[in-house]
Amino acid sequence: MLSLFDLSLQLNGYPIKRANADLLKITALSELDKQVFIEQKKKEIVSFHLENNPFYRELVGEKDCNNWADLPILNKKNLQKPLQERLSNGYTLKNIYRNKTSGSSGDPFVFAKDKYCHALTWASNIYRFGWYGLDFNNSYQARFYGIPMDFIGNKKERLKDFLSNRFRFAIFDLSDPVLEEFLTHFRNKKFDYINGYTSSIVLFAKFLQRKNIVLKDICPSLKVCMVTSEMLFEDDKLLLEKQLGIPIVNEYGASELDLIAFENPEGDWQVNSETLFVEILDENNCVLPYGKEGRIVITSLFNKAHPFIRYDIGDIGILDKKSILQKPILKKLIGRTNDIAVLPSGKKAPGLTFYYITKSIIEDDGNVKEFTIKQTKIDTFQIKYVSDNELNLVQIEKIEQAIILYLEPNLKFSFIRKAVLKRNKRGKLKQFKSMV
Repeated sequence: MLSLFDLSLQLNGYPIKRANADLLKITALSELDKQVFIEQKKKEIVSFHLENNPFYRELVGEKDCNNWADLPILNKKNLQKPLQERLSNGYTLKNIYRNKTSGSSGDPFVFAKDKYCHALTWASNIYRFGWYGLDFNNSYQARFYGIPMDFIGNKKERLKDFLSNRFRFAIFDLSDPVLEEFLTHFRNKKFDYINGYTSSIVLFAKFLQRKNIVLKDICPSLKVCMVTSEMLFEDDKLLLEKQLGIPIVNEYGASELDLIAFENPEGDWQVNSETLFVEILDENNCVLPYGKEGRIVITSLFNKAHPFIRYDIGDIGILDKKSILQKPILKKLIGRTNDIAVLPSGKKAPGLTFYYITKSIIEDDGNVKEFTIKQTKIDTFQIKYVSDNELNLVQIEKIEQAIILYLEPNLKFSFIRKAVLKRNKRGKLKQFKSMV
């Protein structure tokens, strides 16, 4: 008998029972069989979209469809057109799953999945959460996410929360009085796990640190915390482990695709090779060997409603040298391709370089709760931060010296103290942004 969460999916046309069974068969394949499976699925999805999707046919043009490496790289600019123009034959707005990306890449768009593909996305989540003894139908989730503020959107999301057995902590206001209310819920509810945006959970952990509280002590039912959607820095992970008192699991996904990588119990960031095919490409679109840094390009092996074939997600990463086709490992996620700072000398540096350098200095005394960096001109950067007190001259000088050491001299910085930092509509905090 289906439980409430599974039943709600099934009633809405998402065949979760079939998807769960199919996913388990894929995970049981041997390495040789997995290789055959992936090659077969790559050919099938390309063939389907060439035959049934005019948008993809036009994108491919005269390229050799029999050679995978010759297929075009799909990017977010290609998708800036009405969804109806990108759907495959037989799919309409009434028989698909439709959603919109968050826009954190700067190029938001509406996307679609056929209902079986979306059911597989849920099956993928269920399977991986099961590594930690969690059950979507029964485990109680403390959810640190944004929520629509309009009446209908808000009620829809609350209904989803009810059906999914989760309690939502809305993260648009993370002031101390609100975090105190969060704490009260943890005292009174038997949560099994935490799931949500990294920056919000880190901010809550800093609040717990100031109060000298370990969350597990007041909510003994907690087992694990999954963080997603934003970079997890090593010192933040240590803070979370200490103040939450539970294992911290790093998740990397994209709403238009699936879970891309999920930290397994051995501590490896295991790539989803059941529903996705992940490649690392250089600037000439050539596949790089394991261990080399490049653009993350992903193929959705099952989505027939909308093509995501060799789709450049906009991130830079490295697959570990110990990866195998059956079990690829994401060694490092470096950041977004559009988060590159171009400096006066011509040097290019990932924007998160500034964040790493600055973070270690301005958080030394625990005064600064969170901050963001924006490049406004080629030599000018603006740091907005939330803290109990203004940054002092010693801290500012340390930041400037570190940037000279790691990057280059004569860069200009302004420091602006804020009561709160602006998040996007979904509650994500963009840690670095270049306006150049």
